[in-house]
This record gives sequence, C-alpha cells and structure tokens, in this order.
Amino acid sequence: MLNELRIQQLGVIEEATLRPGPGLTVVTGETGAGKTMVVVGLGLVSGMRADSSVVRNRQGQAQVEARFIHLSDQIRAEVEEVGGMVEDDELLITRALTAAGRSRSWIGGASSTQAAAYEIGCDLVTIHGQSEQVRLSTPERQRQVLDRAAGPELATVLDEYRTRFDQRKVLEAELGDLQNSARERAREADMLAFGLAEIEKVGPTQGEDTALEEEAKRLQDADELRSHAYGAIVALAGDDENSESLPVLSLLATAHKALRATANHDPGAEELVNQASELSALAADLAGKTSSYLADLVADPVRLEWIETRLAELKYLTRKYGEDTEAVLAWARDAETRLAQLTDSDERIAALETRLITLNEELNDHSGRITSLRTQTAARLGAQITQELPALAMPYARLEFVVTPTGELGPWGADAVAMLFTANPETEPAPLGKVASGGELSRVRLAIEVVLADSGTDQTFVFDEVDAGIGGAVGLHVGHRLARLAAQGQVIVVTHLAQVAAFADTHYVLTKTEDGEVTASGLENVTGQARLAELARMMGGLDHSESSVAHAQELVDQAHLMKSA
Repeated sequence: MLNELRIQQLGVIEEATLRPGPGLTVVTGETGAGKTMVVVGLGLVSGMRADSSVVRNRQGQAQVEARFIHLSDQIRAEVEEVGGMVEDDELLITRALTAAGRSRSWIGGASSTQAAAYEIGCDLVTIHGQSEQVRLSTPERQRQVLDRAAGPELATVLDEYRTRFDQRKVLEAELGDLQNSARERAREADMLAFGLAEIEKVGPTQGEDTALEEEAKRLQDADELRSHAYGAIVALAGDDENSESLPVLSLLATAHKALRATANHDPGAEELVNQASELSALAADLAGKTSSYLADLVADPVRLEWIETRLAELKYLTRKYGEDTEAVLAWARDAETRLAQLTDSDERIAALETRLITLNEELNDHSGRITSLRTQTAARLGAQITQELPALAMPYARLEFVVTPTGELGPWGADAVAMLFTANPETEPAPLGKVASGGELSRVRLAIEVVLADSGTDQTFVFDEVDAGIGGAVGLHVGHRLARLAAQGQVIVVTHLAQVAAFADTHYVLTKTEDGEVTASGLENVTGQARLAELARMMGGLDHSESSVAHAQELVDQAHLMKSA
C-alpha cells in the first residue's frame, strides 16, 4: 500500500506530498493545477518511461519519492534480488529525471534499472489512465484481463507452457542454424578428411624435414667435408707419407716428456705435467672422433635421391598445411577435433528433432488445458462484468469474452481472446474498441477492476480520467463502484466530478498560485468545511455560499448512504 508520495519540480508542482489513506483517496483541483502530475509521479516510481518535458520550468531535475508499507513476501523477495532493503516494513522508491532526459531509479536504497523498477512497480501499483483505456481495446490486454481472472491454476499452466515455448524457440533456432549450414559443414568435413588422408599417407614426424635437410646438405658436400676432416687428422696425428710433418700429438708428447723431466728435479712443475697429459688426451680423443666422422662421410647417391624425394613429399604438405612438419601435425590435430565436432552436429540435429517432437506434444497438451480454463473463465467473467454495468448507468450493456482457437501455438497458448460489447439490447456485441465510447470504456474498465478485486487483488489502483465522458447521476454510480473497489484495497482517483469525489475517505486538493511565469502547486488534505467548499466549487457553485455548501453536504450524505447500502 502507498503510504506517502512526495513530488518535487514535476510539471507545475514545485513540491507536494500525498499521504493516501487505505480506502478511497481522491485528488481534485482547478484546471491547470497539475492533478495529472500525481499520476505521472506514480508512473515514474513505477518504472514507466520518462518524458523530460515534465521537469518543471527552470529546474534541472524532478524527483519523486514513494513509500510503500504492508509489503507482500513476493515484493520483499524482488527488492532483495535487486540489492534493495525493506526497513521497518517500509519500502522507499525514488526516481530522478533531469531536463536533459537522464533518469535514475533507486529501490530500497539501491540503484536500479528501469526494467527492474517497472517489474516491481507493476506489482505495487496499477495505473488506469487514458493509455490503459486504449490498451483495453487491444487483444493482448483483453487476454491479460481474462488470464488474471482465471487465477493461480491458469497462471501455473501458463508458466509451464511458457517455459516449454521458450525452450522450443531456442532449440528451433539452433536446429535452423545447423540445418542451414549443413552444406557448409559437409564441404568443410570433406576438406578436412581429404587433408588428414594426405597427411596420413605421407606420415610426417615432428622435425623430420629439418633433419633430412641437414643430412642432404652433408651428402651433397661429402667430398669437401672429407677433405677438411682429413686435413684436421693430419694436423692432429700426422701423415705417414710425409715424415717431415709435425703433428699436434707428437709435439704434445715431446712437451709432456720435457715437463716430466723438469718435474723430476722441481716438484713445482708437476701441475704443468698434468696439464700436458690432459691436452694429449684431448687431442687424441679429438683425432679419434675426427677419424670416425671421416669414416662416416661416404657419398651415397641412392640415399641422397631418397631424401630429396621425401623432402618433396613433406614440402607438398608444408605448402598446404603449415610452414614445417610441426605445423602440419598441429593442423592435423585441430582438423581431427573439428571433424569430430562436425560429426557431432549431425547427431545434435537428430537429438534436437526428437526433443522438438516431445516439446510440441507437451505444448499441445498445455495449450488444450489453457483453452479449457480460459473458456470456463470467459463465461463467468463476462457474466460478472455484465452484472456490474447497470450500476454504472448502462442498464442494457453486455460484455462477452470470446475465446477462439487459432490453430497455432503462440507465446500464450493457441487462443485469440476478444471482448465483445454492446450498450443496447437491439444490437449484437461487437469488438469493444470499435463500438464503445470513451465514457463507456472508462466504466467497463472500472467494472472489470471491481470484479477482479473481488477475486482477491491487493494492489494500489490509480485512476485518471475514469470519469471521462460522464457526469451527473452516472458520476455517482462510478464513485460508488470506486468506493466498492476501495473496500478491497487502496484506490487513488484523480477526478473533476464532485459526484466521484463525494465518496472519498481521504480528499486532497491541488492548489495553485500565480507568480509571474511560474505556477507553483501544492497538495492539501481537506476535511470538514474545506472539503465541502471544494465539492461546491467542483459542482460549479460558489465555494462559500450556503446553498452550494448545503448541496455539497447533500452529495456527501448521499454517497454515505450508497456506501452503507
């Protein structure tokens, strides 16, 4: 329930505070005083779209604060989900709007998105304005009214249906993508399989190309390498055919012998002997290895031809699949993984098709239950609303809900819901939006809320222009029904009819003062004589004349009698 609404710099309102009661609260005032801004303010805190033009002249920011009490567990859970807090059973929602069009919302002290504010706001407040009157003429809104009347049983079935419908939508999109790309996948799979077959046929190993290129280089340069290696051996070990050569090993042996003789006389030269021994051993080892290297340097034209053939095969692969054998093998690993995925896609298509068959069967079953519940509710709700219409000065009016199967599964079942209306007994009911006047739409809308309130709704209802196109005795009937709705919960009405305002439990008047180019308006809670004066003004009389006030008192007394009846 709304406990307090504080408005700052909104429209013509500089600052105003509304503290509605638990029953019927009415807001009245002269034309141009800004009564509609109360509804706009409630719309802002409810997360509705913001229009920066409502920011008061010369002010940079408008702000609206709403305090709600007696919150349901559902509301508390929604507030906690967005990070807000409910303190002492009180929820504060704030909306700020700048003249530049920027908007911010806070729910329970936490900054909130407009979407979250709207979701929570819709559970707290239901606003019936001119836009709602237009919406009531749409099939979507008419379906919502019928589904709301059907209660929790239909809501549960609809939730189950919607879950499956959303699942089907996702799976159909995935299946469509897979089917549309089937040719591309087949071409890709063929390419990958061909590449893998080529690589498997050649059978490269990691680093093979580099090793073969090095071996080919040695075989091609074998004669030159042998010459260099032989020269090294002669330098190390000597040449039997050249007795004048002084090989390294002979020189080291001579040096070692001389140093050994020196060490025999001087022990300090022993270290030199050791170094000479090490050098002799190293030189001998080097000579042996060089000889082995020379022995392996055999020209092998057959081997060289094979290597060149093998390198040609490997280069064919590296031109297509990677810069070297390591890259080729990496491509093969990735190709095997991708090929497995493409094969899995075919299996996924089969699984999706099977799942979609099951989902469609479940959806058809749920849509049948939805149609049945809607059909049952349509007859009952149409009769209940029709019973309300005579009390709203439409004695011959009739409203019907027609549920027509569409034969196609949609987001909310397989039905089209339509409200048919007639105000005269001689004419057949026709679509509500085409045959109902503005005043009739207002009263039909009120009758719907009265009936649905009997079903246990606990929202705060806000009505703007509910008295459009009516007056006189009809206004009394509208006020009576608003009072009846308020007996089920909180109702706030912005009205220009004294006949409606007379039923108020709490009455606020928006007053205005002229100050140059600026009109500042404020809300005043009126009771007693002040309230009678306002009712007299609304009836077109003089505020303080005895007859006008007496007439206002009669109106209040009549409203009291109608409420008590």
